Amino acid sequence: MLSQASVAMVRATLPVVRAHAVEITGEFYSSMFSAHPDLLDLFNQGNQADGRQKLALASAVVGFAECLTADTGDEGASFERVAERIAHKHVSLGVRAEQYPVVGHHLLTAVGTVLGAAVTPEVFAAWHEVYWLLACRLIAAEARLYQRGDLDPADHWRRWRVAKRLDEAVDVVSFTLVPDDGAAVPHFVPGQYVSVMVGLPGGRRQPRQYSLSHGPGRGSLRITVRRVRGREGAPDGAVSNHLHDHVTEDECLLLGPPAGETTLDTGDGPVLLVSAGIGITPMAAMLDHLARVQPTRRIVLAHADRSPAHHALRRECAQTVTGLGEAGELYWYESDHDDRSRPGRMEVDALPLRPGTTAYLCGPLPFMQSIRAGLIRRGLPAARIRYEIFGPGMLERDRPPAGT
Repeated sequence: MLSQASVAMVRATLPVVRAHAVEITGEFYSSMFSAHPDLLDLFNQGNQADGRQKLALASAVVGFAECLTADTGDEGASFERVAERIAHKHVSLGVRAEQYPVVGHHLLTAVGTVLGAAVTPEVFAAWHEVYWLLACRLIAAEARLYQRGDLDPADHWRRWRVAKRLDEAVDVVSFTLVPDDGAAVPHFVPGQYVSVMVGLPGGRRQPRQYSLSHGPGRGSLRITVRRVRGREGAPDGAVSNHLHDHVTEDECLLLGPPAGETTLDTGDGPVLLVSAGIGITPMAAMLDHLARVQPTRRIVLAHADRSPAHHALRRECAQTVTGLGEAGELYWYESDHDDRSRPGRMEVDALPLRPGTTAYLCGPLPFMQSIRAGLIRRGLPAARIRYEIFGPGMLERDRPPAGT
């Protein structure tokens, strides 16, 4: 609970902090990495380069402050979903409680650097309180996740051997992974992801999160990776290209534990799996799991892609659907559509909606915003629409973007 004195001070200064939030987080990352270069290995430098990381952090901090100072009386309760998403991301990377003072020091110093004399001792104290309320919430959530998974963040990364590498589609490859030490494969829930840490030229290490693309209980983990090609002057994806070009069968990768809160529910109602591009990966895991444990559940798999050649896991998913009694598939391709697909982009009005349906979305953010809005227009409650997003960000008008 934010103190009354701090509530008044944060309300008074929130407009100027909001206006300069991205500048503040930009200064924060610059100063923190300069003082602690080891932390460069923990943050996605691609998201740093294109500005998404500083925008995500700015939105998260401002969003939390807005919740704390709102007149609704929930004092941050409406931030719960954002906090859960951040906590899962942090656990996937092995973030530790002792790192929060470092972040707090550089973030609050950046506020003073950017806003200058406007940051009086009273203003500093109020925003210090905001930060530590957020930090304590995240530390507690992450501690629960570490305890639940019997995980030690100080001993986070495990070696996994590539048991199989398979080209799935244009610029898409799957890696089936088993523990290099012969230990048990950890339990996970369909829809979760793992962090993969790779060594890059120049001695750099970089993590990326990849959705698990088949269900649990198979004695392995599988990730399906799209090669990220730079466009309009942007560089190619460093980690995805490294995996495509240099990782072969019998080589090892460092993986963090499975994490992620956008997971398949345990009910028995109809399921609508909606994806575009590489967003098929968590849907493939959900479909695989449903086929094994709830084969009579009503399922619709709907996917949009550039062409059949770009559609990863198509044959596998089609075979799974064929073996189910109450399942169907709908495909849209922008080019080269065939007799099993429709031309152009996905039409939300063509998606079947049975009573009690829960929809899961994964794909580019504009795609998910459009599909989500269309499903709500058609009467599907927002609470029954769940979504996974690659990289920092969330749906607009739902929750502030999240990530650090």
